[in-house]
Amino acid sequence: MELLLILTYTALCYAAFKVFHIPVNKWTVPTAVLGGLAMIAVLVLLLSYNQPFSPMGRFYFASVPIVPEVEGRVMEVVVQPNVPVKQDDVLFKIDPAPYQFVVDQKRAALAAAEQSVPQLKSALDAALGKVSTITAERDRAREESKRYAEANRRAGAGSAPFSVQQVENQRQLALAKEGELDSAVATAEQARLAYNSRIGGVNTSVAQLQSELANAERDLAFTVVRAPTDGIVPIVPLRAGVRVVPLPLRPVLAFVPAGQTIFAAAFVQNAMQRVKTGCDSEIAFDAVPGRVFKGKVGRIIEAMVQGEIQAGGTLIDPSAQSAPGRVLVEIVIEDDLAPYQLPPGSSGQVAVYTEHAEPLAILRKILLRMKSWENFLFFEGH
Repeated sequence: MELLLILTYTALCYAAFKVFHIPVNKWTVPTAVLGGLAMIAVLVLLLSYNQPFSPMGRFYFASVPIVPEVEGRVMEVVVQPNVPVKQDDVLFKIDPAPYQFVVDQKRAALAAAEQSVPQLKSALDAALGKVSTITAERDRAREESKRYAEANRRAGAGSAPFSVQQVENQRQLALAKEGELDSAVATAEQARLAYNSRIGGVNTSVAQLQSELANAERDLAFTVVRAPTDGIVPIVPLRAGVRVVPLPLRPVLAFVPAGQTIFAAAFVQNAMQRVKTGCDSEIAFDAVPGRVFKGKVGRIIEAMVQGEIQAGGTLIDPSAQSAPGRVLVEIVIEDDLAPYQLPPGSSGQVAVYTEHAEPLAILRKILLRMKSWENFLFFEGH
């Protein structure tokens, strides 16, 4: 930009000296040079503050690391590189055999547990029946013990129909039936608790196995890895036979969601004081030389990475954050980009036109278009 202004001013001075026959001496030349430098400096400052420019515009996108939920050997890779996929389309498949075995085992155990519920009911009924039987036997033993003791009491000491040993034996029999009854009651209570142990109306053993079966079926379903949303996988290095593990630090594919890119430009902090949401903007993409696209300033990202700190066991090192940093500004592009090949990550130069010093916007537009025409020149491979 400065070179263009200098050359333009030099041409104007040369023309003025020729047309108006201004003498070239030690007064006119320094005056022209100093005046030109001052004018160019003022123009550059006004442009920088009021019509800022950034050479660092880019389409940004968030990729989704594909990490399998289960480990195993890859059986088939279905996704193709750069081929659009829909949400839930299959990306690749993991050997399901180990997880199918677990599902079969849990189904068998659940069937056995469901069949055991009627058995628990039968055991409870049997225990309650035993309690009733022993209760009757205890009552009879009590009555017999009382009858023996009452008969001896009425007959007197000399003519007792039962010996002391018989009376004692009958009393001990009644006590034994009491103990047997207590044991039967405890067994019946255990059977009742086992039968009535329920969660949400389902036996606890059955509910536990249902949960384990659901978890096993979930693992089995995860052997088919699917697309989290619409998008593409730019590169597919995965091959059948590779063993994958569910480690967050070891993704196996990078998935790029469709339609979730933003274009943003990084401006120096000095130029941001007059940039507001809604300001007009223009973009010159490196990939589309000779063409300038219109846009508007969207969000202004209210944070810079140079000031970021995270929880840790070390203090802040200012030398590690010595770079001043740039402010990211989202640019909402208004022109149609469909006819052009602009994949996510494409870069460009951006100019923003504020409401201040508006007459100078024409100069910034000329400079931006010169940048766009410069994009025709590249020497890759020459």
